[in-house]
Amino acid sequence: MPAATPTLSPTSAAHAALDDRFQMLIEGVVDYGIFLLDPDGHVMSWNSGAERLKGYRRDEIIGKHFSIFYPPEANATGWPQEELRRAREGGRFEDEGWRVRKDGTLFWANVIITAAHGADGTLTGYVKITRDLTERRRHEEELRESEERFRLLVESVRDYAIFMLDTEGIVRSWNAGAQALKGYTAGEIIGRHFSSFYTPQDQQECKPDTELRTARANGRVEDEGWRVRKDGTLFWANVVITAVYGASGDLLGYAKVTRDMTQRRRLEELERSSQRMNEFLAMLAHELRNPLAPMRNAITVMQLEPIASAALRDCRDILDRQLTHVTRLVDDLLDVGRLATGKIKLRRQLYRVDEIVARSVETVRPMIQARGHAFEVDQPPAAVHVNADATRLSQVLQNLLLNAAKFTPDGGRIGLDVATEGGFVAISVTDNGRGIDAADLERVFGLFVQGDNGTPNESGLGIGLTLARSLTEMHGGRLDATSPGRGMGTTFTVRLPLVNMTSDGDDAPQAERGPSTGRRVLVVDDNRDAADSTITILRLLGHQAECAYNGREALEAARRFPADVVLLDLAMPDMDGFETLKLLRGLPGLENVYAIAMTGYGSGDDRRRTTSAGFNAHLTKPVELGALIALLNEVKPAGT
Repeated sequence: MPAATPTLSPTSAAHAALDDRFQMLIEGVVDYGIFLLDPDGHVMSWNSGAERLKGYRRDEIIGKHFSIFYPPEANATGWPQEELRRAREGGRFEDEGWRVRKDGTLFWANVIITAAHGADGTLTGYVKITRDLTERRRHEEELRESEERFRLLVESVRDYAIFMLDTEGIVRSWNAGAQALKGYTAGEIIGRHFSSFYTPQDQQECKPDTELRTARANGRVEDEGWRVRKDGTLFWANVVITAVYGASGDLLGYAKVTRDMTQRRRLEELERSSQRMNEFLAMLAHELRNPLAPMRNAITVMQLEPIASAALRDCRDILDRQLTHVTRLVDDLLDVGRLATGKIKLRRQLYRVDEIVARSVETVRPMIQARGHAFEVDQPPAAVHVNADATRLSQVLQNLLLNAAKFTPDGGRIGLDVATEGGFVAISVTDNGRGIDAADLERVFGLFVQGDNGTPNESGLGIGLTLARSLTEMHGGRLDATSPGRGMGTTFTVRLPLVNMTSDGDDAPQAERGPSTGRRVLVVDDNRDAADSTITILRLLGHQAECAYNGREALEAARRFPADVVLLDLAMPDMDGFETLKLLRGLPGLENVYAIAMTGYGSGDDRRRTTSAGFNAHLTKPVELGALIALLNEVKPAGT
């Protein structure tokens, strides 16, 4: 009889079927390399995931020792055998490290080796599962590198204190900027509460804890205030505290960034102080100009009326010179404030230099003559033109001439020379006075710096040269000083861009016309001395004039005295000049009355305000006679 075919028991058949399904399951896994090793580490099985991961086909790798997957340095240390030993002793071993593919490339692998035992407990081999974690490791490395770069960046920042607090406000990190700003080394401050940086008052008011609560509630808090350095000194700080949360939403701590804003705060305080000073100077100038106005009017009356006594004429001329000097000081004070805030605007036109020189010399000649100086002006025969603000350029030359007259002993020599140098015109004021040391040639242009470090017997505020240089530079020019030395005189030279003319025509402004008569003028000013003296001048000039001391009186006077011109003070009680003008022009016959604002305020903003309010002209107190005459000449007299 033929031998009987062996049959499997139901249990054995079930196990075989289960093994087949398990093998099929393992084969279907492509993201994991799953294979068996014998007790010595030789490959006994190989799934598709292993082939995809390591590059070997099943027939290429079965029977090979698994150390083939390890880099040479790992094999040199016997690491593959060590992994098997640890799996054998512990039942399981997990590791991460570099592994080698068939083509020699490396990948970062997560490896799990599990020891396999038979029913009797004998070691039958190992199950090895390998995953490719190269991409994850790359991201982790990039994250670590990013964190390291960020840490190095934070550590290197010296202008900002950047550090971390834990959830309780304890300092946990400290950068170089924090050490530079607060004075603590990392070893001194890490582990301490950040309230150490706050003033005792802030600590008493629980400000540190309040800021942490606010940051936790809003995500961020920003504050400015005084903070304390290690040495106890205070600095003004801008502080930003940001709450830091983990992936699960748990609060990890706070990032704190602190900047030293002490310098900015000082600058802001200086700006506020400068603004207050400018406002004070404007008010001071107004208050000074109010009494100066009637004084100037009184002197003008003396000049218009014949005076027989030579002594009285001398007194009149002294008063005239000194009042002019005081007025110039007031104007210079205001101009310093305007320069600081950029409020001086040039009204540039084409002018002949000789006309500007003549205007400047005329103003300062009385002082030069009073000191007995010999004075010469030397100008080229051909007309020289500049694009300039004649008033401001005259102010420059006046300051230089007055400076020369003041610092030259009586009976000295002063010269004003005009010459062309290439594309520039050079206007030099030279004296044989005290001179200037070489070290002080630039210092004299500083604000409030006076000659000889402030000579007590010479009046002045030390701002004339500052203004002169600033105004020259605004014209696109330069102002320099030269001197052979102390006691040997000084030369100040203004250099301005020259304007080339194609014709010899006279482009300078025409001279003012003389006084004319026939105007009906209403003067409105709450300063009675100013109003009365102005009336006297106008009548001496041949005009009909009446005055009123407030807005209400002005309306009454205008009804009985219909004026061609109204000289109107602005700062009057009850009804100011703006409201008064509006009501005056509402009266019959006065709809187009020529209105001149007469005020102690004379800035560009003040002039724009009066223009927009409907004033035809703006005169700053004390009013110069020539300016008043020029304006009155523009108005047609009654009946024409």
